[in-house]
Amino acid sequence: MPVEILMPALSPTMEEGTLSKWLMKEGDTVSSGDLLAEIETDKATMEVEAVEEGTLAKILVEAGTEGVKVNSPIALLLEEDEDESALDGYEPTGADVSKPDEDKDEAKEPKREEKADTKKEDSSSKSSETKTKRQDRSNEKDGERLRASPLAKRLAKEAGIDLESVKGSGPKGRIIKADIENYEAPKAEEKKSEAPKESKEESKEVGAVRSGGADYLSKMGIEAGSYDLEPLNGMMKTIAKRLSASNNNVPDFPLLIDCEIDALLKLRKELNAQAPEGVKVSVNDMLIRACALSLKFVPKANASYTPDGIAYHKHADVAVAVAIDGGLITPIIREAENKGLSTISTEMVDLASRARDMKLKPNEYQGGTFSISNLGMMGIKSFGSIINEPHGMILSVGAGAPRAVVKDGELAVATVMTVTLTCDHRVVDGAMGAKWLQHFKRYIEQPITMML
Repeated sequence: MPVEILMPALSPTMEEGTLSKWLMKEGDTVSSGDLLAEIETDKATMEVEAVEEGTLAKILVEAGTEGVKVNSPIALLLEEDEDESALDGYEPTGADVSKPDEDKDEAKEPKREEKADTKKEDSSSKSSETKTKRQDRSNEKDGERLRASPLAKRLAKEAGIDLESVKGSGPKGRIIKADIENYEAPKAEEKKSEAPKESKEESKEVGAVRSGGADYLSKMGIEAGSYDLEPLNGMMKTIAKRLSASNNNVPDFPLLIDCEIDALLKLRKELNAQAPEGVKVSVNDMLIRACALSLKFVPKANASYTPDGIAYHKHADVAVAVAIDGGLITPIIREAENKGLSTISTEMVDLASRARDMKLKPNEYQGGTFSISNLGMMGIKSFGSIINEPHGMILSVGAGAPRAVVKDGELAVATVMTVTLTCDHRVVDGAMGAKWLQHFKRYIEQPITMML
């Protein structure tokens, strides 16, 4: 009996993902530990290793398929003593789950047609069956049925594209979704067709209409053709979903404070002059340590709201916002209160680099107890951030710049940085947030105390 290769769960909360690329093809010999495919989650792309040995007999889910459910079959493996005859009549146990919702209805159509051949139906069913059979015959070429995924058939039908004119890029020349989206109609003098052909851009617009994006913009008074609509990737969908929920459900409030950072900048320069080769401490590294130590001195602020009570965390796991193509990710410095600046710097450089390459492991960006978002390097003076649940607070860091200050009754100039602490009022009230900021300000303005 064939061995089913299942869609893996790459994190405890993963429910579905995108099978972005197959690294092996049908007929290849598979050994335990071989890289089979690349799976894209909302925040990372990870390679999947084989745990069984045999021959990759059949790929059930094509490269580029989105919304593949966890634990649904994605391929079939034949063991050493089996041949292709073992596939005859074999139905994967969870084949329906492995397809996106858009494919499910299409996958059921052949069964309805078979049932119509053996059982008398009403006139409307017969009409539908006749129409389907005509379409099937029109998709036959040289006596063989064209190979196309159900989703590709649907998109082709909506776009008025003749499948005979589409070259398939899937296994054994099968036509897949990408082939329809990238299809460019031949010129009129080269080929005439009863169905109207559309360009690549128009085909994409058809997909946008189906998703509701174009309809939404039309209702807002924006004319079709005046914009390019880029579909949301998994990361964008997750960010939108989580931040919308946080903004709607979390009763938050901001606290702002100014910090003079001349002493911090001076200490940073001295530390980098003495640092080991390859280590360069940044202002952000010092902010991470200051936040972690402040959480240690105000442990009640290192907390998360849950329906059953307040969770008080034993360590300061600081998540740092990193901008990447298509979204935002927050790699985490675990137990930051126990790490020196050189360790924090080394870890942060590695995490940020792999974050931009979408190579982080789920445990490196999921969880955490506190967040930092720094836009100071972009010249932003001050701003407030949306809380990244289940964190109880997030610190927004603005740019440090020379400002006029009063010292000992006299006017002076100092480098001042404004930070905004956004608090979940269910966990951190105003007095507790203010107490945390007092500790943070002391560490920033007297940075030598971070060394104690």
